Amino acid sequence: MDAKFVMDGLDTMIENPRCELEHSTPFELLVAVILSAQCTDRRVNMVTKELFKTCNTPKDFADIPLEILEEKIHSCGFYHNKAKSIKSASEDILKRFGGKVPEKFDDLLTLAGVGRKTANVVTAVAFGGDAFAVDTHVLRVSNRLGLVGTEDPYKCEQQLCQIFPKDCWSKLHFQMVLFGRYTCKAIKPECEKCVFNRECPHSRV
Repeated sequence: MDAKFVMDGLDTMIENPRCELEHSTPFELLVAVILSAQCTDRRVNMVTKELFKTCNTPKDFADIPLEILEEKIHSCGFYHNKAKSIKSASEDILKRFGGKVPEKFDDLLTLAGVGRKTANVVTAVAFGGDAFAVDTHVLRVSNRLGLVGTEDPYKCEQQLCQIFPKDCWSKLHFQMVLFGRYTCKAIKPECEKCVFNRECPHSRV
């Protein structure tokens, strides 16, 4: 499928995509994205709704005892590593970035627990930059639609950035996430609801 066909189709199905992780600051978004690894946004939002009542700044997370933070985020899974990453990132933000989440992509990558996906989401959502974050949904959808032919998230990101106009990257990322989450599902894709079903090699219609 060509780029324009995919963009037009996604616009038809998901006109105004948005990040479903609830947050009110760039730092809250950073924490939420770290927690979202191998966890649903719905679960993360349930956890952060309570968590952010008492901890919502880098200093709060740097000061909270690790065991208590682990208890608060336990239901998000992988809580040992996530708690360590959040505390370490918070300490770095305080020491190296004056208490504010850095806006530069390369600086974001230096924070604990922050890979390309997380840095791209923060860049796009918190700072309005052009970024194409590749999560499991974007990777699956991109391959099913024949846009890429790789299971490597980095290679997928690079190929998508070559295919689509830069000023559309962030919007397309969220469109693909929502499309993959609610229509082009991993186990039971709802092909009958999809505008791509006649062109998609994986269509079941």
